[in-house]
Amino acid sequence: MSSTSQQSHGSPSDSHVDDKEVGFLDQTLRPSRWDDYIGQKNIKDNLHILLTAARERAHPPEHILFYGPPGLGKTTLAHLIAKENGAQMKVTSGPAILKVGDLASVLTNLSAGDILFIDEIHRLNKAIEEVLYPAMESGVLDIIIGKGPSARTIQLDLPPFTLIAATTRIAMISSPLRSRFSGGVFKLEFYSNEEIGEIIKRSAKILGITIHDDAVREIAVRSRFTPRTANYHLKRCRDFAQIHKTDLDRASVEKALTMLGVDILGLTAADRDILKVIIHKFGGGPVGLNTVAAALSEEMATIEEVYEPYLIQLGLLERTPRGRIATDKAYAHLGEKGHAKLL
Repeated sequence: MSSTSQQSHGSPSDSHVDDKEVGFLDQTLRPSRWDDYIGQKNIKDNLHILLTAARERAHPPEHILFYGPPGLGKTTLAHLIAKENGAQMKVTSGPAILKVGDLASVLTNLSAGDILFIDEIHRLNKAIEEVLYPAMESGVLDIIIGKGPSARTIQLDLPPFTLIAATTRIAMISSPLRSRFSGGVFKLEFYSNEEIGEIIKRSAKILGITIHDDAVREIAVRSRFTPRTANYHLKRCRDFAQIHKTDLDRASVEKALTMLGVDILGLTAADRDILKVIIHKFGGGPVGLNTVAAALSEEMATIEEVYEPYLIQLGLLERTPRGRIATDKAYAHLGEKGHAKLL
């Protein structure tokens, strides 16, 4: 039996979950100190300089935009920045701001030094973006009262604040809005298996889980290089071990994740179905995305944005001008006979 993991980056107060926190495990597992935030070293180094310089000047940090796939820690970074600055953080999201009045209400309720965090900022409509520009650039809010010839504009001064935004679709953010994030636009990268392993160890300590080193490695390699997925797998493996009265070792992890349909590469049933459809129905491709979507009764956007990036990253799928192709690696992983077509 492999040794039990003891390594953790959490503080002593993170050693277990209190009863009142059980319903909010995702929040509990979120790092509350920079030392607990594993990975993304380049971004952390840049933020350290930005925040330290702003603090020495007694100014709020400049506006910051984080982008990248879901689950990589964009929201966590925003919370850490707020804590580092001792600032209050107001949280909203693009879909929640339906009209200009909603944004005006949020902005006028900010205090000096506050941080406004807008998640999914790419879903703001253009009219709201226009109001946001002067707020970010000049600290003023322009409100139009009335309609037609009698309409007039009232300009309200806003307290100094920092806007931190997050998006998974940076291409959908207009260039004028992107350019106003003067503090920096930062892309979060996928994590290495070693970094994911450290995150799992820290989460296990917080949850009071005794986990074997080989179990940590097994969860890590199936977690799609994403901390959120790793924590989800850890919690489900913990449930499996608890119900079956067994140690959380590699064998129990393999059984638990197999029940979830997660294979040794971290592929789900939906991932494998995409590859199988391309191989079985279309001879391995090339085949158009709309045809694949129709064959699976799935939305094209879901396949393109949710499933394909990981399949491409692993080298199981290729996008070509003529369509999608399943690679030799995909054939081998699924145990299928045949080879990928050469264009």
